[in-house]
Amino acid sequence: MDRSVADYLLTRRSVTLPFLGEPGPDPRALRTILTIGARVPDHGKLAPWRLIVFSGDMRARAGELLAKIAGGRDPNLSAENLEQERNRFLPAPLTIGVVSTAKEHPKIPIVEQRHSAVNVCLNLLHGAHATGFAGHWVTRWFTYDAKASAALGASPHEAFVGFVHIGTPQIDPGDRDRPDLDELVTDWRPPAALPG
Repeated sequence: MDRSVADYLLTRRSVTLPFLGEPGPDPRALRTILTIGARVPDHGKLAPWRLIVFSGDMRARAGELLAKIAGGRDPNLSAENLEQERNRFLPAPLTIGVVSTAKEHPKIPIVEQRHSAVNVCLNLLHGAHATGFAGHWVTRWFTYDAKASAALGASPHEAFVGFVHIGTPQIDPGDRDRPDLDELVTDWRPPAALPG
């Protein structure tokens, strides 16, 4: 067993958005992160997803659009809430939106195609850490809002499955409580009778 890989997987930890700062990945590191992100299970080799990179001034521009949409939906939003929307992609140097492009297929269910896209989010976190950065995978309201998703680049037949913020960690997050495997793992046994 490769101890370095096992040790990494046993200690990998997300760093939340407020604690991701400059510098961000340069073009070469970003290409590596994207390449790692794309190495996911993909039944039928459909690549049923695509990636949208938000960087530089586009992060603030995207936030302005989100604030406008949120304010239009709720005119009573406070100035503080609107500012929170404006900063959705800040301070991280870049964010990668993962879009599911799943569509009907004679052999591969849509849900399986979406699972492939979800795996891209996790692999982007691995790519960020492998290149010396850190990441934070989020969804938030705009992942599920049609108007916001369209403003952020999804077509009507597509859906975001997540956004991965990437930057240099400004803190050491330490570890957190992990699930108790003894409570979650069982050995399968055949049922006494078939269901139904």
